[in-house]
Order: sequence, then structure tokens, then C-alpha cells
Amino acid sequence: MQPVSRYDESLFGHLPEELRGLAARGVIRSYPKKAVLINEAETGDSLFVLLKGSCKAFAMDESGREITYSTIHAGDYFGEMSLDGGPRSASVITSEPSTCAVVSRAAISEHLVAHPEFAMTLVVQVIRRARAATEAARNMALMDVYGRLVSVLEKHDGVSITHADGSIALEAITHQEIASRVGASREMVSRLLKDLEKGGYIEMGTKRLVLLKKLPARW
Repeated sequence: MQPVSRYDESLFGHLPEELRGLAARGVIRSYPKKAVLINEAETGDSLFVLLKGSCKAFAMDESGREITYSTIHAGDYFGEMSLDGGPRSASVITSEPSTCAVVSRAAISEHLVAHPEFAMTLVVQVIRRARAATEAARNMALMDVYGRLVSVLEKHDGVSITHADGSIALEAITHQEIASRVGASREMVSRLLKDLEKGGYIEMGTKRLVLLKKLPARW
């Protein structure tokens, strides 16, 4: 973890206006790829504003089986779920070299006093994440693996490029990453993807997958 300058316009300039003041109250830290920023079940009192790079929120059981909850991109923030003093609800790891503003609970309180309207931003974030968790739980309970696969692919999750012909390319995504989002083995996901490729629905490459047309609801 490397400290960087406290304020750098190249890091803060792209942030939504409501986050710039909050991020400026934090300590700026630079992390390498695969650095664990948050451990599930630990107590924490800091919020992270992601200034550069990307991270993933995940959980892992005792056998090493992993489920990915979401991908976090620059301009977003995370860690707010533990500001009530409770344990962290998920682990967060960097997917690439990343830079964060780490904001303490005391600094957040100061920011809310100075900018009380930011409280609604926090509430909306918590609601959005609770809704996503509810949807993920529903999908796990009510959908088969193929249904969950379609749901993950059609969301694109910030890594998609839409081409003029209507096809959608998902960049920087691997079979293992998809499997972690779906909650299935990589082998099962690979078999389903190969079947979809044979059917002309997708085209696969190295860390790249192109959706050629709408995926069938059932397979």
C-alpha cells in the first residue's frame, strides 16, 4: 500500500460532485492488484472512495468456494455498510492497481454536518446495494445455473462495448469470473458458454465474450 499526494485533480476531477468533498477528507492510498481492502466479518469504520482502478466484492466459504457480489469501478464507493459499527458484510479485493480515498467515520460525520444533503446519497447507496443483494438471493433460490448465467451476461456490469451491428462485447472477463458471479463451477459455465457459441448466440475470445444476439430464456 503506497501513500500518494493528498489532492490530485487527475484523481478527483472525474468524481461526481457529491463525492469530491468527501474524498478530499480521506487519506489517499495506492494498492497493487489483488490487495484485500476489506475482510468479511471484520469490524471497520472507514468508507473507501475508489478514485482509480476496479475492485470486486465477494465472499468465500471454508472450502474456498467464492461468490462475487459486484464489481466496483472508479467513481463509486464502498464500505458504508459497516458504518453502524457492525461487521463487514463482504470482502473487497482490487482487480487491478487501484487508488482509494480512505475516509474515517469521524471524517464522514464532519462531512455530513457540513453537507447534510449527502445523507440522502448514502441512503440511496445502501438501498441500491440491498436491492442488488435481494435480487442475487432470489436468483440463487429460483433460477437454475443457465438462468443465472443469462442474468449476469445481460447486465454487462460496466465492461461492455456496444457495436454498430448491435452485438455487445464484454471485455476483461474470464470464465472463472463469470462462474463466481453465477455461483457455479467454472467447468459448468464453460460448457454452457460453448453450447451458446455453437448455437450462434455468442463469440468467445481470450478474456472477451461477444453477445451476438439476445440469449434464449431457456437452454
